[in-house]
Amino acid sequence: MKRFVTICLMVFSLLYAVALGLFLIGNFGLFGNEPDPLAAVFLMPLGMPWNFWIDLFPESTWPWLAAAAPSLNCAALWIISKTVRWHETD
Repeated sequence: MKRFVTICLMVFSLLYAVALGLFLIGNFGLFGNEPDPLAAVFLMPLGMPWNFWIDLFPESTWPWLAAAAPSLNCAALWIISKTVRWHETD
């Protein structure tokens, strides 16, 4: 089971890195792309449930908080993988 959680953590981290890259490219118009207001659309499902509380902060910070929210889920998966005692059965 620990191996499964570790694989989930790696896959989630990879998806987060790709979504964050797409956000930065779309938000700043890098590589000749026009700035896109929907650049953070892939970050939203990765940041659930933390994204529900973003509207408590000033509106100018919303895109950056949406970009940081998946890191909380990544940290939670990492903590679970390190602290839970796994009983391996053969």
